[in-house]
Amino acid sequence: MKNVRVAYLATHPIQYQAPLLKRIAKEPDISLKAFFASDVSVGSFRDSDFNTTVRWDTPLLDGYDYEFLPAMDNIRRVSAFRPLSRGLGKRLRSGQFSVLWVHGYFRPQHCLSMILAKRLGMKVLLRDDATPISSDRGHIKLTVKHAFFRILTKIVDGFLTVGTLNRQYYLQYGVKPHQIFNVPWAVDNELFQARARSASAKRESLRDFLGLKRTRAVILFVGKFMERKRPGDLLEAYAQMVRCGRGGPTPYLLYVGDGRLREQLEARAAELNLDSVRFLGFKSQSELPEFYDLCDVFVMPTVHEPWGLVVNEVMNAGRAVLVSDEVGCAPDLVESGVNGLVFRARDVTALSRALSEILADPLRLAQMGEKSLERISKWDFEEDVRGLRAALAMR
Repeated sequence: MKNVRVAYLATHPIQYQAPLLKRIAKEPDISLKAFFASDVSVGSFRDSDFNTTVRWDTPLLDGYDYEFLPAMDNIRRVSAFRPLSRGLGKRLRSGQFSVLWVHGYFRPQHCLSMILAKRLGMKVLLRDDATPISSDRGHIKLTVKHAFFRILTKIVDGFLTVGTLNRQYYLQYGVKPHQIFNVPWAVDNELFQARARSASAKRESLRDFLGLKRTRAVILFVGKFMERKRPGDLLEAYAQMVRCGRGGPTPYLLYVGDGRLREQLEARAAELNLDSVRFLGFKSQSELPEFYDLCDVFVMPTVHEPWGLVVNEVMNAGRAVLVSDEVGCAPDLVESGVNGLVFRARDVTALSRALSEILADPLRLAQMGEKSLERISKWDFEEDVRGLRAALAMR
């Protein structure tokens, strides 16, 4: 493949995408430049879902070429219509780019950018994480989607799929198999594995700091305290499990994160007299491996989840995972009975049974964690680069 100039378009720098862009920038024959419509994620910003002020402590702009497009307004938020920016067309022409890679298609400005690139004779690549389970779609919405994709497939040359369900989604809406390339949702495995190894040396100190007895297992939830994440389902399932008893020490339940449901969750835990539940607040990305290492099993009860990159992260710490059947990464990363369990979403009793089953045998639980690490080690940026190369080479 001859040297190819790729323009990457996204709304703003994203902590999960930055390491991949840095990895691609190392390829000698791919010249990539990222264009962002806003710098809203750089520095401190208010995250309404976390209900707190967030500042990412991982580098968002290191190791690759980038530019912030001029803003068209002063509204600093991300939505279907914001942020608004200008000047991409001029930059595509002057930079002599041959490929436009767009992250996300549902923003009108991204669709207009793809149309513009097509008119300029550029190859258009699209990456998005929508799946058949990522939202409820009635008859009218499905009809509109099919009509939209009939147009989109004429504009987009290559669809970069993040996983099995994302591929099914594209096929469902008429994308041809030869247009689909595997560029899976991955995290920086080397970084998370190194941080997990470092955290293991301090595990007992963290246990002592949190007041956790060493004879009791740890269940972990990490995320936003919002309805879609279903943190209350986990609390109720945990309460059921505790009431039934497992014949051993009661495990701890740790909540890492924040959001509008926090007070409600804390009040419910107190009402249920669950003194083994801890609410630890928001933690930055560099702090999370300490809690991944500390836990025995990680739980994601979320519904309508396109992927769930936190599952990738905790698997890099070698831990078993419990996820609902509405978590997008489940078909690719979680094999029930091997490295975790998949339970029916919104079914508190099913989740309670899964918790009891997975915690019943500590040896099997440890073996599941080993399988998680083995599985995630093959789900990496190198596979992303191979998929991107295949898309760039297509005719």
